[in-house]
Amino acid sequence: MKTIKLGIVGQRTEYCFHSLVLRALSSVTNQTDLHKVHSLMVVSGQHQSTFFCGKLISKYSQFKDPVSSLSIFRINSPTHNVYLWNTIIRAMTHNGLWSKALDFYTQMRKLNVKRDNYTFPSIINSCGSLLDLEMVKIVHNDVLEMGFGSDLYICNALIDMYARINELGSAREVFDKMPSRDVVSWNSLVSGYSANGYWEEALEAFREGRLSGVAADAFTVSSVLPACGGLMEVEQGQMVHGLVEKSGIKGDMAVSNGLLSMYFKFERLLDCQRIFDEMIFRDIVTWNIIICGFSHSGLYQESIKLFREMVYEYEPDLLTVTSVLQACGHMGDLRFGRYVHDYILENRYECDTTACNIIINMYARCGDLVAARQVFDNMKRWDLVSWNSMISGYFENRFNKEAVDLLKMMRIDLQPDSVTFVTLLSMCTKLMDVDFARELHCDIIKRGYDSTLIVGNALLDVYAKCGKMEHSVWQFEIMSTRDIVTWNTIIATCSHYEESYVGLKMLSRMRMEGIMPDVATILGSLPLCSLLAAKRQGKELHGFIIRLNFESQVPVGNALIEMYSKTGSLKNAILVFEHMRIKDVVTWTAMISAYGMYGEGKKALRSFQQMKETGTIPDHIVFVAVIYACSHSGLVQDGRACFNQMRKKYNIEPRIEHYACMVDLLSRSGLLVEAEDFILSMPLQPDASMWGSLLSACRASGDTGTAERVVERLVELNSDDPGYNVLASNVYASLGKWDQVRTIRKSLKARGLRKDPGCSWVEICNRVFIFGTGDRSFQQFKQVNELIEDLNRTMDKEGYVADLKFVLHDVGEDEKINLLYGHSERLAIAFGLLNTKEGSPLQVMKNLRVCGDCHTWTKYVSKIVQREILVRDANRFHLFKDGTCSCRDRW
Repeated sequence: MKTIKLGIVGQRTEYCFHSLVLRALSSVTNQTDLHKVHSLMVVSGQHQSTFFCGKLISKYSQFKDPVSSLSIFRINSPTHNVYLWNTIIRAMTHNGLWSKALDFYTQMRKLNVKRDNYTFPSIINSCGSLLDLEMVKIVHNDVLEMGFGSDLYICNALIDMYARINELGSAREVFDKMPSRDVVSWNSLVSGYSANGYWEEALEAFREGRLSGVAADAFTVSSVLPACGGLMEVEQGQMVHGLVEKSGIKGDMAVSNGLLSMYFKFERLLDCQRIFDEMIFRDIVTWNIIICGFSHSGLYQESIKLFREMVYEYEPDLLTVTSVLQACGHMGDLRFGRYVHDYILENRYECDTTACNIIINMYARCGDLVAARQVFDNMKRWDLVSWNSMISGYFENRFNKEAVDLLKMMRIDLQPDSVTFVTLLSMCTKLMDVDFARELHCDIIKRGYDSTLIVGNALLDVYAKCGKMEHSVWQFEIMSTRDIVTWNTIIATCSHYEESYVGLKMLSRMRMEGIMPDVATILGSLPLCSLLAAKRQGKELHGFIIRLNFESQVPVGNALIEMYSKTGSLKNAILVFEHMRIKDVVTWTAMISAYGMYGEGKKALRSFQQMKETGTIPDHIVFVAVIYACSHSGLVQDGRACFNQMRKKYNIEPRIEHYACMVDLLSRSGLLVEAEDFILSMPLQPDASMWGSLLSACRASGDTGTAERVVERLVELNSDDPGYNVLASNVYASLGKWDQVRTIRKSLKARGLRKDPGCSWVEICNRVFIFGTGDRSFQQFKQVNELIEDLNRTMDKEGYVADLKFVLHDVGEDEKINLLYGHSERLAIAFGLLNTKEGSPLQVMKNLRVCGDCHTWTKYVSKIVQREILVRDANRFHLFKDGTCSCRDRW
């Protein structure tokens, strides 16, 4: 009886000891205490217990001591106890020793240890972490062979594993074959699709889960939000946001960070700010998203401000500081950029090559090349971005020699890539250095980068901006591939160099090749129509703008107003203006300028007043347009008032162009003495254009005394503009001072200067016909000549007398009359009258100013043929009707 009782007591004592050890194992919080418990177990002999061995292996694993875990396992091996094998595999997986875990699994298979449902989740995790596809297949086959193909936890692990190795087809196959699924199953599938960039599939899986009744949790939402952002599915993203608000998971940090990131991708910055402000808890990820997001969105000041707030509570990581450095570079904020760099050095951040490149770029953008070079020289290794950043910094700050020297150094170890060449070419563009651009072009061809699209576009741009139009066109033609940037560059180039025909042909070719124009194409093409006065092409472009829904964009509307006004369609320009819902200062300037071109000074002043009433603040360009309009309408008092208002009311200091407009205003109105005094009293040095305006007025009024003084001023300026030299020559010619005429002409010839030859053109039946002065080469010359002679005979009877002072050659009177009859605008008008319907309006364009005699001649023609004739010269439009003209020009 006593023996039985002693046995029971012994069992109870052993049970109590087991319980105490188990509680001790569960409660240990550090490795020292664990060693004490382990020692107690060894002394008591409990260390050989399979159960306690497993507990010790797990506990050492938790304290990141896999060596001790392995030691305990080896003491008890070989064993066929699956519990111990599962425990050691789990321990190795927990410590990232995935290969070791797979080795143990391989040993299990060799020893024929029967695996159970606890074996596979950990081993599947190790397979996914190692991206070992061969082992994945072995493990998956074992799962199926052992009848675990329907186990929920194992299947969830398989889905996650296949997602990690980007085998989404296999993941979906496992998912589809599952007899039952939980929220983890759906989350694994959605996150797998989303993490691998299969955003459409992620959203579809999310919708399927919702329809099947699965309640989305924080993990589901944080997985699907990147898919909404990646697809720019704003509506779907807002729907998920609504789900967050309703389900009460808004407080989850990962969800809030996901919403913040998604709205930045949508560029909905106000929503980002609101979400950030509403977040009760924030982590380093939150701050990184908001700081980087604002920096990448161009809100550099806000990014810097948030960084200042962040450093009081959190220690920024390298991503944060580099984003702020980029913002400092864009802002040119050298002081704060230095502060951030010092912060990096003081806190001993380990800067990789990318971070160093960003620091170099910041210093270079802020103009501190010494600091940039110091960072560059101290780098452990350089990549091409390092070299490109430093070279670009030197070029942008005009340290050209240093940039070239650094380029030579780079070539010792590294060869330039396409980015290097694009950087160098862009620098050539800024410096207008076409010679260096040619050298680079040769190097580009040698290294085979000439077929790279981005390099080809850069070459196209540099030749265009360096004034080499023919090189630019040649580069365009040899390019094997072209994108929208290529076409836009060549079209804009044609517009800049007034190659309207070439530009319009390029536009036509672009559309034939199936390239869809964008806003930049439109803005480059409309000026081509303006230069050529190509009404039909302008209207076609307007139709295209409407079809592409570009009409609501303010710059496009502004360009349309300018195009219509310059092609003789003031009515259409007004219609575009009136239909624009949003108008900026450029819009109003375009409309005021249009009225000025047509001599509608009062309407220009009315528009100016309306502009001020809308709250739009005038700039210096608006005042140029207003004073110009006053000048061409003889509104002297109004022009003076605008000039005075500019400085007194708007604190705009008059520039040289404002003074030039005032001189033109006074000169055109015959106030020559006041105009001369105005020029002499200017605080700025007068340029040739001012003296030229006054000289033109002197010629018209016959004031030879003032004219001679002004000519002397023009000659002293020695302007490279041949127009003013020719004007001075013409004044001497009208005074019969041929020696001075010959002197000026010799000077022009010696300097290689020549006046652009006069030409006029007219558009008939969608074709443009161009005529030069004295041109005899065009078809119908005989009929045109006969018509001019008939018109002259009729005019003579009505009192027309040719004004021979506009013939500036030392020839006889009859020859002078013949020269007048050969002026390009007369040929264009006569040709237009022959080839257009009687009574219909006629429009003619001229590249230079219409001469006074041609102006008078056209008045008579409009009365004789009863036609409205609109002539646009270099200054403005002249509308001739019933023997009168809308302008007040004086010759």
